[in-house]
Amino acid sequence: MKIFSTFLTLFLVFSLGAQSFDKQKMDSLFKVVEFNSKGMGGIAIHRNGMPVYQNNIGFADISSNIQAHPHTKYRIGSISKTFTAAMILQLVEEGKLSLDTRLSEFYPQIQNAQNISIEDLLRHQSGLFNFTDDEAYKEYMEQPRTKKELLQIFKKQDPVFAPGEKNEYSNTNYVLLSFVLEDVEKQSYAEVLKKRILKPLGLKHTGYGGKIDSERSEAYSYIKKKDWEPASETDMSIPIGAGALISTPSDLNLFFTALFKGNIVKPENLEKMKTLKNGYGMGLFSYPFNDKSFYGHTGGIDGFSAMSTYYPEEDLAMTYISNGTDLSPNDIAIGALSIYWGLDYAIPSFDSLDLSTEELKKYEGTYGSETFPLKVKIFVEDGTLMGQATGQPAFPLEAYDEDKFQFIRAGLQLEFSPEEDKMILLQGGNTYQLSRK
Repeated sequence: MKIFSTFLTLFLVFSLGAQSFDKQKMDSLFKVVEFNSKGMGGIAIHRNGMPVYQNNIGFADISSNIQAHPHTKYRIGSISKTFTAAMILQLVEEGKLSLDTRLSEFYPQIQNAQNISIEDLLRHQSGLFNFTDDEAYKEYMEQPRTKKELLQIFKKQDPVFAPGEKNEYSNTNYVLLSFVLEDVEKQSYAEVLKKRILKPLGLKHTGYGGKIDSERSEAYSYIKKKDWEPASETDMSIPIGAGALISTPSDLNLFFTALFKGNIVKPENLEKMKTLKNGYGMGLFSYPFNDKSFYGHTGGIDGFSAMSTYYPEEDLAMTYISNGTDLSPNDIAIGALSIYWGLDYAIPSFDSLDLSTEELKKYEGTYGSETFPLKVKIFVEDGTLMGQATGQPAFPLEAYDEDKFQFIRAGLQLEFSPEEDKMILLQGGNTYQLSRK
């Protein structure tokens, strides 16, 4: 069980046929999120290739008091993988690669390379260990790494299963695809991206990320404790085509619309991207609702969370990118799309209790039980009650009732009984009773 996951899943229930929507209600949703400091970022909805809604809330740079605007560029994390997959399939169309080309033709030093195909990498079925899961990753993620250094890291990591045996998400796959792309084209990833995607589509606010500079309309990301605090800043030499792109919600909508209109890869290759094996496409996932499906990708890097989805039957694209998250971006997206489709939806309320540091200290301690796999440390930091499960990042807790706290973005609730040294943990429909040690 994970207390917090940056991987976002969108389960939507829609009614079809909406031609117009309550824009005032949509604005109200984002005003409430912004006013209560529950999120910062931008949203865009396009239909038939044209914008029907756009909004930005919060700041691109809090320290410089720079507010977000429609051209603010955010890091989009793993949505970068859809760009990479599309460019690899362009090479396949041009006869420069095949889906059966072996990784050993480029990097024989990688374990199992002779049995790993380009398709295995695209579908996350290579069995290669996800290098960002390694504890050592946190020690170098903000420092530049060369291609040689990354390959050395990958070489040392043992595979987790045989190629093609199953599917398991691994950023290693798409970093290697980025290297293959550079080797075939004899250009940097950034140059190939510009030549193959950005210039042809006129995406003026999308590119390969570098050191964040708010003077270039680039957003920093933040984590929420008592207030917004700067998040880490991954060096973009590391994720490359697995997560190094920056963009705007509108540009991403244009990209996904062009992809599904056949303006990036041929229709037969788009079908391959959309075809799921064990839930994995090639740079695409499917998000179901009723008997309909959105296609797209999600992304998370540092304090950024992103979600781009496309509904082919009505040529509808929606992107939400957050550079500060206290309410789950998934919940915000569901709210926005529910309003767009005219579903019954209530704007959330965020009433909370204001407790002193002394009042919070009575909850401190380490809680656990024989039936719960993790220890949960509860402590006060800078006037905020914090929680931290074994091996996971610390997270802020917000009081919503007497002895009751929540971490909204993870759907987590904690109910304390300080006199009895007990705590009840509720998440995902599960309830656990823990004792203070």
